[in-house]
Amino acid sequence: MRPPPRLGVAASVVALPPGPWPTVAAFLCQRFSHIPPAVWAQRLSEGVVLDEQGLCVDATRPYQAHTRVFYYRQVEAEAPAAEGETLLFQDAHLVVADKPHFMPVTPGGACLHTSLLLRLRQRLNLPTLTPMHRIDRDTAGVVVFLVQPAHRGAYHALFGAQAVHKHYEAVVHVPPGRAIPEARHSRMAASSHFMQMQEVPGEPNAHTHIECLGRAGDWAWLGLQALTGRRHQLRLHCAALGLPIANDRLYPVLQAPGTDDPQQPLQLLARRMAFQDPITGQERAFESQRRLHWPRTD
Repeated sequence: MRPPPRLGVAASVVALPPGPWPTVAAFLCQRFSHIPPAVWAQRLSEGVVLDEQGLCVDATRPYQAHTRVFYYRQVEAEAPAAEGETLLFQDAHLVVADKPHFMPVTPGGACLHTSLLLRLRQRLNLPTLTPMHRIDRDTAGVVVFLVQPAHRGAYHALFGAQAVHKHYEAVVHVPPGRAIPEARHSRMAASSHFMQMQEVPGEPNAHTHIECLGRAGDWAWLGLQALTGRRHQLRLHCAALGLPIANDRLYPVLQAPGTDDPQQPLQLLARRMAFQDPITGQERAFESQRRLHWPRTD
């Protein structure tokens, strides 16, 4: 049985295959060679590596194939979050947060306790909290979480039925003479670079409605409705139309990693999310309190 979360972090699991390792510690050091042996020694001594019975695995535990070991992911010297989230709503079924730019929804890479999920688990003492959906790390705005894991299927079914209405806003660059269409329909697929998506020939699987909310010089304020939930859909659709979102470091040109500028966040906001609650039958609608900013026009 999987151990309970620790400080909001769910336990990860690794299966032990047949092999020559004398101890579990030796296997872990080879399997996760990017983690120094001294770090594994510390984790083993702290009792945060567990077997299938929930017992602590120490540095001398003999290796036993076809069993499992649980451990808790850690990030050394994790940078603090530059800005905190705002809690918009909470009841027995849902938690809704207003996410800032540059904060990932779930742990990944160098972000663990600074992810929105773990911050909310610790802040609200809800260790089993899970996201109903996700938005990009660079995107700000509304994110909905589920309090009770048993209800996950009912809420996720809303997306398959296209019963979740997601409204975004974006500030985009408009070249002279470029028209702003009312929609973009295309087929999206993975690109050769794992950070990007691309449009390919074929039956469209990504649909976006577009509304111009305002213009100033070479910039426009768009309302975007994502009728489908493809990865990076709005960012790719805007770039493909020749209307790149301000401060986008992925589209149309992938910039080098580590180039985040807190003063120039991606101008994309998950403004509003609405649906009929499958558990209570209530009409739910949540709106971000954040605002986008026009780029300088001088």
